[in-house]
Amino acid sequence: MTEADLYFLYRGVYVPKLIHTEASLDYFQNFTFRPQDVLIVTYPKSGTTWMQEVVPLIVSGGDPASVETIPNWDRVPWLEEVRASTLNLEGRPSPRMLTTHFHYSMMPPSFFKAKPKVIYVMRNPKDVFTSIFHYSKMASFLVTPDSQSEFLQKFLDGKVIFGSWFDHVSGWLNADDKDRIMYISYEEMIMDLKESVARISQFLEKTLDDEVISKIADRCLFKNMKQNNMSNYSAVPPEVMDPTKSQFLRKGISGDWKNQLTAAEADHFDAVYRDKIKDVQHKFVWD
Repeated sequence: MTEADLYFLYRGVYVPKLIHTEASLDYFQNFTFRPQDVLIVTYPKSGTTWMQEVVPLIVSGGDPASVETIPNWDRVPWLEEVRASTLNLEGRPSPRMLTTHFHYSMMPPSFFKAKPKVIYVMRNPKDVFTSIFHYSKMASFLVTPDSQSEFLQKFLDGKVIFGSWFDHVSGWLNADDKDRIMYISYEEMIMDLKESVARISQFLEKTLDDEVISKIADRCLFKNMKQNNMSNYSAVPPEVMDPTKSQFLRKGISGDWKNQLTAAEADHFDAVYRDKIKDVQHKFVWD
């Protein structure tokens, strides 16, 4: 099926019809943030599920109860998706843990007024492309790529779910009130997860001893998280996500794009990348 069949445009970006409705997007736009909220922000396939495991463990002081019993989409829900309005988020105590894939320019008025804490996770866009390419093959609510080269051009043009990676990253990197935003990369978490957990804990003003930080980091290693049925999407019906085509938690590595892109595709990607981010004042780990 095509983009017209499975997506609709919302404020200039594609969102999947199956999990986004006019009502859910209205709920998002009228959502009332609190200053104590913790918002995980990512472009898709940049480490969202990983951070939805790390943050609850930090907030709970290392208690694994929530990550063992509550699916991540309810534990740290996407505010723009249909389930958000059914979870009585208004009744949850602070700090509420929330997630969004939306661009900075798409955030609701209360976000700018309340100024909650934001953890923004970035990932090498070539690895993001690779992950989305495989994800699009296994998720029935996404357009299945006709070919890698065609899908690559759609990705570079921002004609995929949640729009342009370049616009998403540059928008959040240029956000106001940066003192309330923590920027971290997928690659940093791979290189030193314990140090990343410690940094996030400090940002969230949650004092944890070294033993607890080590336990959280160990629990959130990809190989361990992949076994957590509350996080590995094994509870999703196969007609929605078909694990025989690709696993949701697939490899959890950095640099898999080298096994995916041809040399010509990588060169083209690099040329577009250099042009698109030339005005972004940020030192990316993968550069």
